[in-house]
Amino acid sequence: MKNRNTRALVESGMMIALAWVLHSIRIFRMPQGGSVTAGSMIPLIILALRWGPKWGMGAGALYGVIRNLMDPFVVHPVQYLLDYPIAFGALGLAGFFRKNPVLGTAVGIGGRLVASVISGIVFFASYAPKGTPVWQYSLVYNASYLVPEVIVSGIVVWLLSRTEVFRPQTERP
Repeated sequence: MKNRNTRALVESGMMIALAWVLHSIRIFRMPQGGSVTAGSMIPLIILALRWGPKWGMGAGALYGVIRNLMDPFVVHPVQYLLDYPIAFGALGLAGFFRKNPVLGTAVGIGGRLVASVISGIVFFASYAPKGTPVWQYSLVYNASYLVPEVIVSGIVVWLLSRTEVFRPQTERP
């Protein structure tokens, strides 16, 4: 058991680092935050699929904290929680869908979308164009970069799920 936890902890650190590197390769950046990256959520989703939702949520939340430390943007403590540890921790929801990794990818990134939309509604309503419902603005804004991310991530996770290296830890000897 100790060896298994050590292995999960080491792999978590590696995946968090890889997620940061991939986050640094931005394909498109939104004006008020958010970006399409080179698949920065994929390592955290793979971690959740391999080790389960507990490890995935923990590593995702830690990644969110690190991401905010490296690129800070906080207007309120609750906004910080929603946009960083909760949003990235939600990627760990993928771990509940080990038998369907693409669905897990969509659910994990969908969880991140929900946290970001709530944050947008509560803390960034002033950015919504006059006459546009705040919830609609927040949903469209956040979906504009997370939908491309879920498509790219889903394809990559699907391709990787077909390899032996990707097998969940519970299936390995």
